[in-house]
Amino acid sequence: MEENRHVAVVDFGSQYTQLIVRRVRELGFFARLYALEEFDELGKPGAIILSGGPRSTSEEDAPDIDFGRLQDYGVPVLGICYGMQLLNIKFGGNVQASDHREYGPAVLKPEQQEGLFEGISQESQVWMSHSDTVNDLAGNCRVIARNQHGTPVSLQWGERYFGIQFHPEVTHSHEGLRVLNNFLLRADSLQEFRIEDFKRELLEEIRERVGEKQVVCGVSGGVDSTVLAVLLKEAGIKMRAIFVDHGLLRKDEGDEVRKNFHRMGVDIETVEASERFLGDLAGVTDPQEKRRIIGHEFIEVFKTAAKDIPGARFLAQGTLYPDVIESVSFSGGPSVTIKSHHNVGGLPERMNMELVEPLRELFKDEVRALGRELGLPASFIGRHPFPGPGLAIRCPGEITREKLAILRRADAVFIDQIRKHGLYDEIWQAFVAILPVRTVGVMGDGRTYESVVAIRAVETQDFMTADGARIPYDVLATISNRIINEVRGVNRVVYDISSKPPATIEWE
Repeated sequence: MEENRHVAVVDFGSQYTQLIVRRVRELGFFARLYALEEFDELGKPGAIILSGGPRSTSEEDAPDIDFGRLQDYGVPVLGICYGMQLLNIKFGGNVQASDHREYGPAVLKPEQQEGLFEGISQESQVWMSHSDTVNDLAGNCRVIARNQHGTPVSLQWGERYFGIQFHPEVTHSHEGLRVLNNFLLRADSLQEFRIEDFKRELLEEIRERVGEKQVVCGVSGGVDSTVLAVLLKEAGIKMRAIFVDHGLLRKDEGDEVRKNFHRMGVDIETVEASERFLGDLAGVTDPQEKRRIIGHEFIEVFKTAAKDIPGARFLAQGTLYPDVIESVSFSGGPSVTIKSHHNVGGLPERMNMELVEPLRELFKDEVRALGRELGLPASFIGRHPFPGPGLAIRCPGEITREKLAILRRADAVFIDQIRKHGLYDEIWQAFVAILPVRTVGVMGDGRTYESVVAIRAVETQDFMTADGARIPYDVLATISNRIINEVRGVNRVVYDISSKPPATIEWE
């Protein structure tokens, strides 16, 4: 979307930074994330948010901004955590380094229920994640909220500059969304974020960039790549959709993919490449190397396919915002890389194709909304995500055909069971992982030494944070019993209830 009157979020490295963007969009305004190096290139923002970060302002090489340039933008500014501390320093105050980290819930007590805290309860829970503390305040600064100990946790300088020590973007800050909204209401004519507008702009951008040239679209059959293919079709460009069967699909997945695309009126070509992928993955145990190999092989397959497509100039991928954020700091900022994604990182020069990623700035639920806007059926839009690397990242350790066969059967049982209990639509993602261990069991009168599988189900809104789904124990017991009895080679089932963070949703 156009960089005019948008909300510019400046990245100081917090793992929560991407959530700020997400929450602003939830409130109906367009937001974009920027690296510190891009601070002079924010365009014409309507508001600026300075994120939190893992560093201390007392460090010699602590991340910094040009305060004069910040003031030149002439728009409301909100500093969160590190951002607040930095603002306090810029306005002439001090920040005290501490060896004590405040991490977890605290009580927010606004001085007055107006301005930034209009409509906020006299006491509400907020989430803290910091070690440094403001101590000396500038003369033009006033405290507008404290915690339960009387410590300042929100500051205001003049009419346009605000700081909060807590993280309003996380759900653990119970009224954080309202605080963000109160801040945004102080800006003039912010750019709205509506999926129908985003769709229109995406179509215009695709047509302008691609023109009459040929696009090769990689499809997996998941929601993301399907929305991408339908979007490209609606754009009216020349497109060849290619489905690569890499041997890492779920049970009957290939047939289901072809049926779905047929129903949606999109022609796809299937490339059978399981021998190639599984051959290259043989003996590989490192998860990053697996993703690298899969990404490389995808490129090689598409390169070969593109040779038979006259004038193929672009390769389209269904890369999403969380993929980019986790693989690299999206904006090039100081945040930590969580894991690589097979489809992030560009294309090799030898391929002589340009990458097209129209969904690159969208979160998963926004892609679903775009799919609905494109007319995709609700039954499809509600499908659980399936990663591009497929079962490879649900098979820690070496990948073998035997392990994949076990995984497919166990996963099919799990999904079937949560559907039967009416839980599928309540759960955002559910799958089975096979662990690289064997355990002793007793089946009948004999000793067994067989595989362990982990069932995983999560609830989330944006896939940036997630909680383990609370599946009733009797359902879990039934799932375990069915898997052990129906899937040869498994004698133990465990349930992964880890949240994200500290875990990730997938196992690798």
